[in-house]
Amino acid sequence: AQPSASEGPARNGGGGGRLNSLHPRATEGAVKRLNSLQPHPENGDRGERHLFTPPFTVYADGSMDTRAVLRIGHSPDPDDAFMWWPLLELNGQAPRVASSRFRIVAVPADIEDLNQRAMRGDDLLEISAFSCATYSRIAARYALTACGSSVGDGYGPKVVAREPRTVASLRGAHIAIPGQGTTAFVVTSLLLGPGAFRATVVPFKEIPARVAAGDFDAGVVIHEGQLTFADEGLVLVEDLGRWWHSQVGLPLPLGANGVLRALDDRHGAGTMAEVAGLLEQSVRYALSHREESIRYALTFAEGMTEALADEFIGMYVNSWTLDYGPTGRLAVRTLLDRAADAGLLPRVEAPEFVGGAQ
Repeated sequence: AQPSASEGPARNGGGGGRLNSLHPRATEGAVKRLNSLQPHPENGDRGERHLFTPPFTVYADGSMDTRAVLRIGHSPDPDDAFMWWPLLELNGQAPRVASSRFRIVAVPADIEDLNQRAMRGDDLLEISAFSCATYSRIAARYALTACGSSVGDGYGPKVVAREPRTVASLRGAHIAIPGQGTTAFVVTSLLLGPGAFRATVVPFKEIPARVAAGDFDAGVVIHEGQLTFADEGLVLVEDLGRWWHSQVGLPLPLGANGVLRALDDRHGAGTMAEVAGLLEQSVRYALSHREESIRYALTFAEGMTEALADEFIGMYVNSWTLDYGPTGRLAVRTLLDRAADAGLLPRVEAPEFVGGAQ
């Protein structure tokens, strides 16, 4: 069973006992209700703050944790789980990377759901994963964190089909994609040309089987599907990370991580940088305690062997994840600029990165 991210005695309020029926989803709902009582200047609310700011957690024994709760949205796959589990209270144990000011609660969700949530602008997660290609549309709300990215260094999402075919033959084809906001869709559009194919959004886990069944001419696979598509009898048409590198000589920034800009207003100047520092500590802990981290990540590795999960994590949790660095930052700017030039994304002048080496 998946360890609960909603249990744990690590709190300021004292006393024993586990959390009072706080599954991550329930916790998120409680935070939403509490936050709804707080004036948020970015939403035009200029009222007085309530005495119980920040949101708090009530435990079964009646004690309280008065630290502010920050929700971290991540995709439910092994690499994200590997990175962020050190921030969470698990099975009654305090986080490996703890904060005196904040309690971190995980909100696992499909990456396209996280993209759409960030773009809608309602009930924004304090920390969230999203596709790098989505950043142009949410830059006013989120800053990129220097750590937590998923970067394909000469590899990435793959365009697959039932039988060998050329890239050119996909123009006009019906292609299953994992989301309109995903980097995979944007790069496929750069490969084939904007509007040059008919795209249908399909949950990423279903794409290989749907292509194999003949529902689509081809599909764009992400996450573990990059390693397992051949199990469905599919063949590679193009590796988008390899194609991107051949075009610009840079790695392909796929998944990004962001921190809500409003946090500095809510919790004081420097909060965004403080949170980015916690995220970096979490990634460093996970990498330096790999076996322990793999064990937790396997709870998100449905249908994957330990060896396959380990390979997938190695692809997307590495030195790029600790810090984009100058090359990674250039790759982000290049992707967003190329997509804007093609009319696929609105232009963002200067992506802002919080934390890491500037």
